Amino acid sequence: MAKKIVFLDRDGTIIEDKIYLNDPSNIHYLPDVFEALAVLHNEGYEFVIVTNQSGIPRGLVQEENLHQIHKIIEAEYAKHDIPILGFYYAPHLPDSDHPSRKPDVGMLEQAEKEHGPFDFKSSWMIGDRMTDVECGHRKGCKSVFLTITEDPKESPFAPADYETDNLLDAAKYIVARS
Repeated sequence: MAKKIVFLDRDGTIIEDKIYLNDPSNIHYLPDVFEALAVLHNEGYEFVIVTNQSGIPRGLVQEENLHQIHKIIEAEYAKHDIPILGFYYAPHLPDSDHPSRKPDVGMLEQAEKEHGPFDFKSSWMIGDRMTDVECGHRKGCKSVFLTITEDPKESPFAPADYETDNLLDAAKYIVARS
């Protein structure tokens, strides 16, 4: 049976955006993030983290630290009985046009190869950048835009299905439409 997935951006979505987070001890979770994911998990959703990481080619983030950060995040979610299927990252510069870098769908496709099949029509993409929203659109997911970082009106991409500044509100919106 195909899985319902919530694809989550990392920085600015589930943890504070530290701009090129390289220190594993500097992870700070956003408010209500564990409650929000528990609400979704109780409705049968599974989770995949997809994150652009241009700090790696810029020399600002070491890959070993990135892996450690993801292990710490995964362990913290496990303490709250919220399993993460996988963490995927695109270590490419914004102008690279790499198929893994959002808004392209390479990370979603890789996740499905490793953990699928996925029901993309019943899945959601949540992020704080319009490239996250566009990535979801390109793969046939519904989307939530967290209005923390960007003004969606300035984006060339189609709007999200829902906008909010709060992940718990997003979770409740998704559950109401499941």
